[in-house]
Amino acid sequence: MKIIRNGELVLPNEIINGDIMINNEIITHIGHIHDIPVGAEIIDATGCYVFPGFIDPHTHFQMTNVLASTADDFESGSLAAIAGGTTTVINFATPEEGSLIKGLQVHRRRADNHISCDVAFHMEIVDVNDTILVEIPRIVNHGVSSFKVYLAYGFRLNDKDLYRVIRAISQTGVLVAAHCENGPLIEALIDELRQASKLGVGSHPISRPILIETEAIQRFITIGALADYPVHIVHVSSELGLNIIEQERRKGHHVTCETCPQYLVLNESLYTLPDFEGAKYVMSPPLRCKQDNVALQNGLMSDMVQTVGSDHCSFNFESQKKQGLHDFTRIPGGVPGVEERGLITYHVIVNERHGSPHTFMKVISENSAKLYGLYPKKGALQVGSDADITILNPHIEQVLSKRTAHTKADYIPYEGMKIKGGIAHVFLRGHHVVDNGEIINDHLGKCIP
Repeated sequence: MKIIRNGELVLPNEIINGDIMINNEIITHIGHIHDIPVGAEIIDATGCYVFPGFIDPHTHFQMTNVLASTADDFESGSLAAIAGGTTTVINFATPEEGSLIKGLQVHRRRADNHISCDVAFHMEIVDVNDTILVEIPRIVNHGVSSFKVYLAYGFRLNDKDLYRVIRAISQTGVLVAAHCENGPLIEALIDELRQASKLGVGSHPISRPILIETEAIQRFITIGALADYPVHIVHVSSELGLNIIEQERRKGHHVTCETCPQYLVLNESLYTLPDFEGAKYVMSPPLRCKQDNVALQNGLMSDMVQTVGSDHCSFNFESQKKQGLHDFTRIPGGVPGVEERGLITYHVIVNERHGSPHTFMKVISENSAKLYGLYPKKGALQVGSDADITILNPHIEQVLSKRTAHTKADYIPYEGMKIKGGIAHVFLRGHHVVDNGEIINDHLGKCIP
């Protein structure tokens, strides 16, 4: 038995000062505990916020694409997650041999016995045929509550197939999300840049301007509306993209969306860094301007943006990013961030924007739990929920650095960023896994539905 004492408990509908009792991996009591049971482990949370364990709805651990394999596998990625207060990640699984079922089995085998946080899975759909359509309800029965499609890259779906997929998913009631960029237009812009011999890092954002994103956002929402089914947009990077989503909502179209910490605090000026350093920030969509940062922060504050995902997709700068030294299209796209996501979002919402810890709790945990079928087992401090708990000390000041990060990547994109707030303790299903900021137990994670 464990008792967290005298914390500021961020509950679903209020923040109270009180205690939490943990027994058999679940929360068994919330409130003031006057008679402490003999032998109970006491954790003093005085002056700290006590949140439901953070949930990262967007990670790519142990992923291989046409350019490289990620630096982080499930082992290192999940260690970075719990160090940053994240007790559950939802990782992307890709089909294997044309089968969704085989893809899920492969990804679960990679994760089993190697994870230090709980892991659920999204399933990517990169092709559409009768076999895939038949497997959609079967994969839902295997515990997958969301699918992702792409409007960019070589495995993008055309509009007809997007419609067919959404119609098939609508029969199951689970979430359908999309990476929204117009792939053919990106290819056309890259062709022009190549013909002009403009292949430096600075051409990456030029090849994927905001209009590339907004066109795809509007098209995907339109297809969802035609199929009469809600849709979800991942990693929204721009004010205009968010405005399109709001316009569609006002038309009565049902759409939720996510942004990422990099789009809250980093901007496109980083692509002009000397010595090819800009390659560290190559991701898709690319970083935008400071006005976009502010607009997305406002979106979190006003519930226009529902979740914050890290889009953790880590590659080494020296051995992997630099393969695109003479051609930006050869730079593997993605950044690490699963460890820093929670603290950066907290710093932005609570310290810089003077928002409520309750607002932070919703975008970092509760909303993802609800969207992806984990609530109230995850994403809430309430009796009967899993004892996934993150205790954050709001008084700690720190500078983010690769030196203290747990990613296997050789850099983090937030190097030198000063923030206020630090992870004091983390509990995964009642197991004390982070104590005073240090990982004390690992490999306790499970693959969960």
